[in-house]
Amino acid sequence: MPDTTDKPDSSAQKASPSYRLAALDPDFILGDSTRGVRFMLEYQKAEDHLRARGILSTIVVFGSARVREGEPWYEAARAFGKLASERGGALSASELGRDHVIATGGGPGIMEAANRGATEAGALSIGFNITLPHEQEPNAWSTPDLTFRFHYFAMRKMHLAMRAAALVVFPGGFGTLDELFELLTLVQTGKMRPVPIVLYDRAYWQALLNLNVMAKAGLIRAQDLALFAYADTPEEAYARIVEGAGDNWRPATEDRVQT
Repeated sequence: MPDTTDKPDSSAQKASPSYRLAALDPDFILGDSTRGVRFMLEYQKAEDHLRARGILSTIVVFGSARVREGEPWYEAARAFGKLASERGGALSASELGRDHVIATGGGPGIMEAANRGATEAGALSIGFNITLPHEQEPNAWSTPDLTFRFHYFAMRKMHLAMRAAALVVFPGGFGTLDELFELLTLVQTGKMRPVPIVLYDRAYWQALLNLNVMAKAGLIRAQDLALFAYADTPEEAYARIVEGAGDNWRPATEDRVQT
């Protein structure tokens, strides 16, 4: 007969972190060596939801989170979100999907206003939130299953850029400037197809940025100053988009989807 009197059970082995299934092990998934995996997952999760909803292209709206309801910039962004959703095609979907859906950073202020305007038009809208030290709450106006939360700014920027058919930038701070110059650089360098970029409130932007200084110093080309336009009303902002896009302001085609 085999001797089993001193045979241990396997409880210690089962309790060891090494025995956990990799996909269910938070210490492993959130560890340093799996950062690349987490980066990939942030891309894929949002992409799956966007595809499930048939989102082909977006109108991205940036601006300060500190602007409050009732203030002119808030109400202008709200009006723009509604107007662009009604006229841009977001209310109707082709057999391929839906174009020109309002997309924001998902937080308060200008972002809330643009999502709100789109919702008031009866359209879908997207919120690409980011985890911050002082937690950013998603605003209540983005479509629930199109409301995302990212850890990595880089992946959030990628999703904001990759479907953007136009960009409207309301007054904002460092984060707004970061997103603006990211998109300008992608277009300038040819890493992204040209899209209309509209700066809302000419007086604010011209007081803040004198980009002619860079052109005069030879640090950008003179034609780079034509990568963006100004607008002072929601109607003008939408007109600048249509004007800047030209023949490209149309429903998606199979070629665009494959690209």
